[in-house]
Parts: sequence; structure tokens; C-alpha cells
Amino acid sequence: MDSNKSKKYFTKQLKEWHASENTRSLPWKSEKDPYKIWLSEVILQQTRALQGLPYYLRFVEQYPTVHALAGAVDEEAFRLWQGLGYYNRCKNMLATARMIVKDFGGKFPGTYEQLLILKGIGPYTAAAIASFAYGEPKAVVDGNVYRVLSRCFGIDTPFDITEGKKQFASLAQELLDVNNSAAYNQAIMDLGATVCTPRNAQCSICPIQKKCIAFNSQIVGLLPIKSKKLVVKKRYFHYLLFKYDGSIWIHKRTGNDIWENLHEPFLIEHTQPIDLKSITSHNSLIKSNIPPEIVIYEGSSSQRLTHQIIEARFFGITLKKRPAFLNRSGSWVPVGDLHKMAFPKTVVSFLKNNLYF
Repeated sequence: MDSNKSKKYFTKQLKEWHASENTRSLPWKSEKDPYKIWLSEVILQQTRALQGLPYYLRFVEQYPTVHALAGAVDEEAFRLWQGLGYYNRCKNMLATARMIVKDFGGKFPGTYEQLLILKGIGPYTAAAIASFAYGEPKAVVDGNVYRVLSRCFGIDTPFDITEGKKQFASLAQELLDVNNSAAYNQAIMDLGATVCTPRNAQCSICPIQKKCIAFNSQIVGLLPIKSKKLVVKKRYFHYLLFKYDGSIWIHKRTGNDIWENLHEPFLIEHTQPIDLKSITSHNSLIKSNIPPEIVIYEGSSSQRLTHQIIEARFFGITLKKRPAFLNRSGSWVPVGDLHKMAFPKTVVSFLKNNLYF
């Protein structure tokens, strides 16, 4: 399926399917406002559409324009983002909104090349905004597109290496309907999301099935090819909930690690799970003369990230005075105000399940 005739067939069938059979309905489809298109694309990075939908709606309601987002309090934006993960997306989003207001007068750049200047906007997002908002004939290439093109054209080059990225980008651009790039780009992404799915592909209703190499060769489940096998690391977090006079000590995570800018209780990370007895003999507690009998195991929670699994255990410690070692890097927050803070999902799950908020 590499001839010009076959490529024209692919584009024609895709366009007809989009016009007559594609019923996928999402609020950002057919959107022309570059701000809302950008917002949806940032939220949908590493996030399924149905999971990202309520976040998109909340952000649009809270920050209806790029000016509103640029003026947001960081903590409030992170709180709204809570649960989506990959918090650098939110951090970059705020930085980009402020850059657009400061350097571009509140207007998004109008071309693909100019959009690439903005922080956190790569080739895919720039192509999406340029195509959907401005009608620029730029093909979008995301996971759905890799999958559709790999299967339909029988491409076994890994999509995550330089050669593969160039091959897919070139083919995607060749197939693009330059007169209506927005409709074409939406169509191929929707086909990948609803028909040519990663598992249990709906080949019987696929408009390209007749000339799909993967279908006719019975290798649908083998494509696309990824060169690197994902290695998942387990991490063991042990949270000490220091409580004093109706407040709990928390601090903000910093550094080049997960959950940057989110809050958490006092953390002890270890290579293995630590039980209650071992926690009570930790240096931090011994040096502060905290009696072991006031340390109580309160529960556990876990969270799966792309490359990591976080196993968290929580231990409550009710104090009669504040330990000196906690005064430097964090703050005491009344229990009634915890819901206003942005926490990692695993901490939120614990706090909710144990009625802290």
C-alpha cells in the first residue's frame, strides 16, 4: 500500500468515514480558539480523553482565556490539575500562558514554526494548534496516528527512534488533505482512538480494512513496533503524619523527581517496605525523642505511574509539642484546610479514605 493510488484511497476513505460514521463527541473538537485547543492538547498528553475531559471543563470554567490562566495562582492551578499526573505539564502551561501574555500580547502565534518557540509545545501540539485553529496544512502525529499508519501501511520501523519518527511524519504529511487539514487530522486520531485501538481493534468496521496490510497479513496485534521495553521501578514511600493542635505538617516537593510542586507529609523513602516497629526506630524520631507508642499505622495507598509504582504507607503521630527539625522546610496546615492544597494522587486517596477531608 505504498503507491500514490493507495495513499489517495486511504485519505478518501478516512474523510468519508469521518463525515458519515465518526460519532466521537468531545468539546474541543471543531474548536477554533487556539487557547482551548492548546489547553485540551496539554491535558491529553499522557491522558485518555475521557479521563481528561472533566479537567478540561474545569480549567475552561476557571480560566476561560489565556489572560485568566496567566494570572492564576500557581497553587490553585496545581490543585485543579490534581490527579492528572505529569505535573510539569501544568508548570509549563502556566509559564507558556504568561509568555503569551507578556511577549505576544495575549495572542497565540499564528504559524507552526512560531508555536514551536513556546515552552512545552513540541511538534505534535504545534501541528494541532496550527491545523485546528489556523487551517495550516500540518499533519499531527500522535500515538493514534502511529498505530493507524503502521498497521495500514505495514510499517515495522519502530516509531520511537529517529528513523521511525521521520518516516511516519513524512507519510502523515503526504496523506494529509491540505484543503481541510483540521478534519483530516481529527479523523485519523479518532479512527485510532475508537476503531484501530491498541487492543481488540474493530477491524470489521474499519473503512481502510480492504487495503490494510496488517489486517490482510493477520499481524494487527504486532504493530506498531516500539524499540524500548518499558522498565517499571517500584518505590516505597513511608509518610509520617505529624499532628499538632489540629494541624498536620506538610512540605512542597522540589527537585528533579516526580510530583514537583505538590505537597506531602514527612517522607521516608526506602528500598523495601518498612513496618511500624522499624519506623519507630528511624533516626528522625529517635533524635526528637518521640516515644514509639504514639506512632500509629493508619493505612496504605498505591499509584501506578508510567515508569514507576509508588507503594505508600502512612503513620500518624500526635504530638504535644512541635519537633524542632520540622520548623525549617515545611508548614503546619490545619486539617480543615488540607483540601485546599495540591497533593499527589496517592496522598489524596489516603486523606479522603481516612476522612481528613
